[in-house]
Amino acid sequence: MENTLTQNSPVEVLKRNKVIVLLLAVIIGMFVIGEFISSGFASFGHIKDILRTASFVGLCAIGQTMVILTGGIDLTIGSLISMGQIYGCLFVNGHDANTGWAFLLVLAIGAGFGIINGVGVSYIKISPLVMTLATSSLVNGVMLISINGAPRGVASPVLEHLGAGTALGLPAIVWIWLLMTIITLVFLRKTVIGRKIYHLGMNPLAAKFTGIRVRNLRTLVYTLSGALASMTGFLLAGNTSRAFLGSGNEYTMWSITAVVIGGTAMTGGKGGYLGTAAGAIIIIMLEGILTVVKMPEAGRRIANGIIVLVMIMIYYREKKNGK
Repeated sequence: MENTLTQNSPVEVLKRNKVIVLLLAVIIGMFVIGEFISSGFASFGHIKDILRTASFVGLCAIGQTMVILTGGIDLTIGSLISMGQIYGCLFVNGHDANTGWAFLLVLAIGAGFGIINGVGVSYIKISPLVMTLATSSLVNGVMLISINGAPRGVASPVLEHLGAGTALGLPAIVWIWLLMTIITLVFLRKTVIGRKIYHLGMNPLAAKFTGIRVRNLRTLVYTLSGALASMTGFLLAGNTSRAFLGSGNEYTMWSITAVVIGGTAMTGGKGGYLGTAAGAIIIIMLEGILTVVKMPEAGRRIANGIIVLVMIMIYYREKKNGK
């Protein structure tokens, strides 16, 4: 009884969740810095804008988190988001009645490319980096051919409400992200498949010997990542109303950065989505601060790259020291 009380004490809870506590402290600190640089940065209206943009990063980073937990990486996310947005506008074409079946079709297409990644990585044994980079080019090629190089169509009113509207005082997309966050946390921590994902990332050989169908599980994870990326693009169409070529380009790097900032090990088996969600907010806040100080695009990309390198170095050092 005494041990249980000790384990559940505030100090012990903070120790077990030190990464999340640190990330929350960073978010608060960034709000303070942002408000100091530009009055109104920490206003409720701007916070809603940050959460709206972070929601799209957070949604696509769900799949990236699961892939990296298995020791892989998914570089098709950006191209699948662009595809989801372009096909979403094309299929919906401004009609609410088309929104449902268009969503399912876009989801299926994204899952299909995810299966291609999974089969290449799991069964043909191609490096995840090489396989997903090749699939990304395939997605872009198929997309450009199918639309003759020019995006067409517009989002429906329902889709626009989901992507850019408001519900209960917050952007509707934030509620969608919150729901998906809860589902993801339960899936990774409370289900058999979720626990197998961690086991696979920690030790693939041991996972195989314990009866886990490693190839099938990896394929499933890449399939989910593809579906979630295309779903993000579909919802992004509601935010922009129209589709644009290359609209998802930034999201591949953003999703990886969010996962790394959130404390998930690039080698797999350690981490979780709650940290990734906080990482998504930090990325968008950083983008906002750098924009306020008028840092050019090249500078913002350099900053993102440096953050990823520094975080990877920190986590690898902690792993080496056995912390």
